Parts: sequence; structure tokens; C-alpha cells
Amino acid sequence: MAKSIKFLAVLAGILIIVFAIHLAILYYCNLPLFENRIILSYIVNFILAGIILFVIQRALKKKSSQAGFIFMAGSGLKFLFFFLIFYPTYRADGSMQTIEFVAFFVPYAVCLALEVMYLSKQLNNQVY
Repeated sequence: MAKSIKFLAVLAGILIIVFAIHLAILYYCNLPLFENRIILSYIVNFILAGIILFVIQRALKKKSSQAGFIFMAGSGLKFLFFFLIFYPTYRADGSMQTIEFVAFFVPYAVCLALEVMYLSKQLNNQVY
């Protein structure tokens, strides 16, 4: 459990840094900083990454072979949130712009990459 909390702290720190870089790029390009639900996107992706992590951790403690399926279901859950929360807003004007897509995809990709790295370490340390 302590490793999971530590991972979430690292994930939060990295997301804050990526968010700052994201805002700096938007500022440099003279684009609106806090539109396209960018803050909500970072928060939702962090929360979902945490939930998925804890569910997979519980499965691994039970020596479950279902961990991979749980991870895939978690990715599906993230896309479900995208289509329920973000997509309708992004498509409200008839098209989804690149800046709107990036507002969701950057935190999604960062969380996914870090989750995969952390969980692959966990799986490699499993005793069978």
C-alpha cells in the first residue's frame, strides 16, 4: 500500500510538471490557457489512474491472473469518461480541434505510460 501511495505522489508531481509545460506551450502559442476542460482532464485522468492502480493491486494480492484484463477495462473506463464528459463539449461546434484533443490526450498518455511502467515492475516482482 505504501508503494502505491508513493507512486500516486510521483504521478501527481509529474502531472503537475506536465501541466505547467502544457500551459507554457499554450501561453507561448497565444492560445487560451484554461479552456477545453484542461484542468478537469488532468484531474479525471489522475483519479482514474489511482482507481485502476488500487483495483489491480488488490487483484495482484490475490494472485489473480485477471490483472491484465482489469488494466484493459480501466483503459476502457478512461475512454468512456472521455466520450461522456469531454467529447460532447469538444464536438459542440461541429468539429474537434487539435488543441481540444491534446487537452485530454496529454494527461491520458502520461498516466498510461507511468501506470504501465509501475505495474510492469509489480508484475515482474510477483512470486508464483
